[in-house]
Amino acid sequence: MLPTRMKATGAGAISKLLEDKGETMGITITEKAAAEASRALEETSQAIDGHVLRVGVSGGGCGGFQYRLAWDDKVDETADDVSTQHGVRIAVDRKSMLYLDGVVIDWHDGLEQRGFRFDNPNAQQSCGCGTSFSC
Repeated sequence: MLPTRMKATGAGAISKLLEDKGETMGITITEKAAAEASRALEETSQAIDGHVLRVGVSGGGCGGFQYRLAWDDKVDETADDVSTQHGVRIAVDRKSMLYLDGVVIDWHDGLEQRGFRFDNPNAQQSCGCGTSFSC
């Protein structure tokens, strides 16, 4: 079962506009990806409690934008959209959410590739490496 999409909250103008229209913004992380992210954090001898998986976008990569994943111990409830999916708290800053709305993050473990995959319906073009895209 896929988790419900995050409701945009906070004082941001974009969030307010979306709330007024009754729309939501969100990303989904699969159970497999959540388990792998949790395992990676545990390898650093840190507990998942008190941490969020920060998902973001930055400029760069061969497509113009690149995905970012990192563990963080801070959340700004007024600047981040936060949800809990499969036991993992996920935080996405509002600027990145403009590019990540509808993204599904999955974990692939095969002979030819191993790692997180981003299925982004907003991407007009994706790089072969799977970590960069353009809108």
